[in-house]
This record gives sequence, structure tokens and C-alpha cells, in this order.
Amino acid sequence: MIKRIAVMGVGSLGTILGAYLSRGGLDVTLVDAWKEHVDALNTKGARVTGGVEMTIPVKACTPDQMEGTFDLFIYLAKQTFNATAIPQMVAHCHKDTIICTGQNGLPELAVAEKWPKSQVCGSPVGWPATFLGPGVSQLSCTEDSPFFTFHLGTVEGPITPWLLEVKAILEKMCPVHLTENLMADRWSKVLINSTFSGMSTVIGGTFGDALADDKGAKCIVHIGREVVKVCQAMNMVLPPIFGVDFFKLYDFTTPEGEKNAIDVVRKTLGGNQGEASMLQDLRKGRKCEIFAINGVVSDTARKYGIETPYCDAVVRVVSEIEAGKRTLGKQNLDGMPD
Repeated sequence: MIKRIAVMGVGSLGTILGAYLSRGGLDVTLVDAWKEHVDALNTKGARVTGGVEMTIPVKACTPDQMEGTFDLFIYLAKQTFNATAIPQMVAHCHKDTIICTGQNGLPELAVAEKWPKSQVCGSPVGWPATFLGPGVSQLSCTEDSPFFTFHLGTVEGPITPWLLEVKAILEKMCPVHLTENLMADRWSKVLINSTFSGMSTVIGGTFGDALADDKGAKCIVHIGREVVKVCQAMNMVLPPIFGVDFFKLYDFTTPEGEKNAIDVVRKTLGGNQGEASMLQDLRKGRKCEIFAINGVVSDTARKYGIETPYCDAVVRVVSEIEAGKRTLGKQNLDGMPD
């Protein structure tokens, strides 16, 4: 039975999830390497603003302050910290500990290298969030939004009794959709992140800003098309997201199909004011997860001989921003294919 829980990495997502789980009466510890943030959480509580307003008392610590073992780790640190954070978790696991990954990309593969695959599950996050400062995070959607969800599944596929326990825990926050094909759900999240997070980071704006720009919108649907081609090569069909079958929508071959894809996506997500975590990282001078998002599309595509000029361009432009060779702004669209 899962009793003792740790949220490992409490940035934009972890602060909010930790607040909800603590409000739900669970024994949860928020773990983060930034001491100022940990101190603020312990003294002032976890403040959530935006789609909901609440401040919840929580207990938090730095990784070196963790004591004993945990029954469940919910892993939300960015994948750029895998080499450090995964061993820190494993050091505080017992033989039956479950690790549930909620990061971008395909993080289960990295965790399964250090912990038994049969005890690893994934929970792709649907809701957007923005970290505002020590102890404070913004939920960038409302609780009745279609984005306010988790998807949850085991790496190996079956829905196990312990997975149902994890589901009940995550439901302290929002609806949870179980899946027996986690990798398809993961690639669905890669589809959303590589398109909207990738392009909003390129232009230095919100998801809605990227869609409002004509070239930005075209790039978004062409990135989506590249993801679909990669999934087709892997014989993987992606489920609908937000009520839209992006797998069919992005499988266009004509200008009319491109226009239809842009129209549907703008109608569905045009007003979204969420900001990519990659963009938040770049503004703070940190490394971002571009290689775990658009980069994983490009890397996988090469294995199948598929060209991905749009994803390649996003990786290149964002890497140049990270290296200080570009500044944030719409001028970076000059680095995208015409």
C-alpha cells in the first residue's frame, strides 16, 4: 500500500501537484534542490495562482535532507537533471517502491535503466503551469479545462493494482485517464510539446502567440506532421487529444490540408496563454529540455530515414538561444523553413 510519497522536482508542475496532494491529506514531501524555494514552501506554504487561488501548508526538503524510503516517487524534475536526480531517488527506494514519471519527452526509458521497469509508470501531464518564484506557481488553465488531466500507464502495459493506487493519488488533483499503451500517450505529449512548446520557445511567447503568427502556425502543423510520420513508421497510432484527432489532422499532403490543420488548431488552442517550461528556463539562463522534446523526434526519425526539417530547425534555433547566439523574439522565425 502506498503511504509515503515524494514529489521529486517541484518547479512549475511539482509545486502545484504537491499543493493538491497535501490538501488531500496525503503524506507527501516536496523535494527540490533550490533551498530558497524549499524554505519558502516550508514557511509560507505552496501558493497556487491563476486557474485556482490557494495557499496550502506543505513539507519540503532538499535532496540531501531526505530520510528513509518512500513508497512512491512522482518524478517531475527536468530531464536535464536525470543523471543526478534518478540516483537520489533510487537511494531512497525500498524493493517495492514505484516511480511515476511526469516529465516531458520519454523519461520512463531513463528511469527504467536504474529501477525495475515493472515498477515504473508514466503520467503525462495535460495542464500547463508557470513557475513564478520561490513557493509560487501559476496554473495556466481552469479546473474545468480539458487540459486539466493526467494520463497514466505502466511501462510494460498492464493496469496493475498498484497503478490504481497511483491513479487514486493523482485524482486528488484532477481526472486521470488510464492507458494500456503508455508510449502512444507519451508520443501524444511529444506531439503537443514539440509543436506548441517548441514554437512558442522559438518566438519567446505564449502558445497562443505562436498560433496567432501565420508562419508560426504553419511551422506548428508541419512539426506535427513530422511527429505523425515518425509514429507511422513505428506502427503507432496516437489517441485524440483535447477531442481532436491530431494523428489524422496532421497527416496532410496538400495546401488545403495544411490550411484545415491550422484552422482546427487555432480554433482548439488559439486562446491558450500557457508558456513553455523551456521558455521559462531560457529566461532564467538555464538549460532547457529541447533535446528531450523536438530532439527526440529528430533522433527517432533518423532511425527510419525520415527527414524532419522543422524539428531540426527548432532544436537549432533554441540551442542558439541557449548559447547566447540569439535573443528571444519573433525574429527567430527566420531560422525556420519557409
